[in-house]
Amino acid sequence: MTTSLDVTFPAADGHQLSATLELPVGDGPHPAALLIVGSGEVDRNSDHPRLALGVTRELAVALAGAGIASLRYDKRGVAASGGDYLSTSFDDARADADAALSALRAQPAIDRDRVLVIGHSEGALHAASVAADDPTLAGVGLLACPATTGEATMRWQAEHILPTLPAVVRLLLRVLRQSPERAQSKLFARVRATEGAVQRIQGRKLNVGWLRGFLDHDPAPDLARIRVPVLALTGALDLQVDPDDLERIADLVVAAPVETHRIPQVNHTLRHSSGTGAPSEYQRQVKAGQPLDPRVLHTVTSWAGARVSVPA
Repeated sequence: MTTSLDVTFPAADGHQLSATLELPVGDGPHPAALLIVGSGEVDRNSDHPRLALGVTRELAVALAGAGIASLRYDKRGVAASGGDYLSTSFDDARADADAALSALRAQPAIDRDRVLVIGHSEGALHAASVAADDPTLAGVGLLACPATTGEATMRWQAEHILPTLPAVVRLLLRVLRQSPERAQSKLFARVRATEGAVQRIQGRKLNVGWLRGFLDHDPAPDLARIRVPVLALTGALDLQVDPDDLERIADLVVAAPVETHRIPQVNHTLRHSSGTGAPSEYQRQVKAGQPLDPRVLHTVTSWAGARVSVPA
């Protein structure tokens, strides 16, 4: 049985962030991984109020089973963490990842010299940035990590998700002379024209401060500065991050070993897909209790164990 401990630590702006320290069996100090969740209003487990994806929770359990502790945390203003989610910028999220890494290393049960950072989706972008600034890490895991700007990634999403929409929806879009690409262009222009953190657009409050930062963020400079071993893994059916970005990551990381995995029949949530991998299938998979693909968990835990010298 693993041990789950609730911990808190200060965010860069002073708010308290809440987290779970997952410890494996046995005496410490243990090697450990900081787990960074993806985009959206998700908690430490990668759960949204309307979609409990559980990505980081399952990763934490799998890592603990392999003898590796982990820390995963709620974003600002989400679940038990203080602060305001909507006013959190992309740079704020990056700063909170640094704070979480410091909090993990400060835990008495953790071997601070054997620490990894593993991020999923947006979390992988922050993981790459953290690793670029910290050559003392044992390695960095980039799960479904974009290798282009946020704007380029979102345009790629629109292009590839459109064919998965129901035929009647695609027909309606043609009749109305609308397309996801055109709608995105209008949204991007409105967002870039905003100031401040929050703006009401089309009747909804959006965290435009975060979106401006994401649209313009280019991970290439961070990837080029990484000096620690890299695991880059993306599902072959990911329609939110281009699986071909794995090759870009391998090309950009020039000063460290890179291991890439393009897992067949796996979507963006790291689950097995017998369909197209479209976001429309996520809810059905979660409702059915479908776990992360075992190949993903095996690849991550095997790589992590090798980096922190845990016997297979």
